[in-house]
Amino acid sequence: MKELSVFSIGEKNDLYTKYFTGQSYLNMLSLEQIIVGNVTFEPGCRNWWHLHHAKTGGGQMLLVTTGRGYYQEWGKEVQELHPGDVVHIPAGVKHWHGAAPDSWFAHLAIEVPGEETSNEWCEPVIDSEYKRLK
Repeated sequence: MKELSVFSIGEKNDLYTKYFTGQSYLNMLSLEQIIVGNVTFEPGCRNWWHLHHAKTGGGQMLLVTTGRGYYQEWGKEVQELHPGDVVHIPAGVKHWHGAAPDSWFAHLAIEVPGEETSNEWCEPVIDSEYKRLK
């Protein structure tokens, strides 16, 4: 997996393990100006439903770098993701993202600057729904 991306996968994402199903890895690329993390998911790994809150601005952008994965907003159909895809997630939109069952997956997660930003973690993605994805 390491050779498929120009960014190192980093360490096991132990700080957020309680909000993921499966194993993820985190390499913080920038903590200055704009926060950027390289998040790598083992096959079948996905994060839980969550929201990025902000009084103004805020949200998140995902830049897919490796593998095949998914992104889904609450109440909408799942989107399959591939290297080169860009996902714009406005503040206040409940969503999840992660790897396909048979593929490693990595994206750069960019925190969009905003005022009074915070994250809210919700429920896990239900296994039976995830397993129905191709």
